[in-house]
Amino acid sequence: MNEQRARFDAEVLPHLDAAYRFARWLSRSPGDADDVLQEAMLRAFRGIDGLRGSDVKSWLLTIVRNCHITAVTQLNRRSFVPLPEEHDSRDGHAMISTAPDPESASMLRDDERTLDRLMSALPEEHREVLVLREIEDLGYREIAAVTNVPIGTVMSRLARARAALKEAARAVR
Repeated sequence: MNEQRARFDAEVLPHLDAAYRFARWLSRSPGDADDVLQEAMLRAFRGIDGLRGSDVKSWLLTIVRNCHITAVTQLNRRSFVPLPEEHDSRDGHAMISTAPDPESASMLRDDERTLDRLMSALPEEHREVLVLREIEDLGYREIAAVTNVPIGTVMSRLARARAALKEAARAVR
């Protein structure tokens, strides 16, 4: 058990931030992302002995994606629509900025909210490949492994996601 814990701490925990970011983009809600991440980390800990190879980040992100899909499936089975959260974490705290003036910080927050809104409007299959490529910096093969689709499909989804995001950004300005 101690060896399993040591391996988990050394190989999986360094990717915790990436796993949370991916869960956050998939879930669209900090609370749901926390739940997905908690389940994913439990599954990763239980399955660490079965991990072969050195691509731990892709392995962990695949688990996060599968936990998200499971959560969505369970939510759909319940047939209810959750109410929006009263306090959204991205709007509930002041953003720490290196910019010295409040105007720059405010403009940056507006841009981030706009990007978040535009990304959230993308279909899930486009959002996930865009996040994995542009934010998590995974290669096409790694994205294909995480999403369980062919590389050609990854490239196609990524191109459509970029085009849709670009078009939506043009419409906002």
